[in-house]
Amino acid sequence: MDQVCNSCGHLNAPGSRFCSSCGKPLEGAVEATTEAIETLDGADLSVDLEAPASGAALVVASGHQAGTRYSVVSDVVTVGRHPDSDIFLDDITVSRRHVELTHGSTSYLIQDVGSLNGTYLNGERLDEGESALTNGDEIQIGKFKLLYLVSSTV
Repeated sequence: MDQVCNSCGHLNAPGSRFCSSCGKPLEGAVEATTEAIETLDGADLSVDLEAPASGAALVVASGHQAGTRYSVVSDVVTVGRHPDSDIFLDDITVSRRHVELTHGSTSYLIQDVGSLNGTYLNGERLDEGESALTNGDEIQIGKFKLLYLVSSTV
């Protein structure tokens, strides 16, 4: 059943937790609190952390979407809470437009595009500009920890 935003009246897709128009929490949505995230040492080991057969992928390593795999195949991949993002992470700790992955000459480059909570690469907050990603890098976007995995055939 579609959900109507009480603030702006926008009709949202079923299961949405936030209004895709104004960003306000939708009534009846369970609001998760911001919390510290465990390191990968505490990750759910049942999550498939195998590299993709070809190309690159981001795999959610911990949290309520653990195990979700996102293919990274376009020249530019957008990540955020906006429903039009290539990788949609539906949580208030994620900015609507959080990061972009851009295909560089040898690997993908990651850049925070003005997120409120910042983006962390292997535990270090990203500065302005782009940083190159390598196989096995851990990316924290809001409360999501994702692993960047690259096929050995790339």
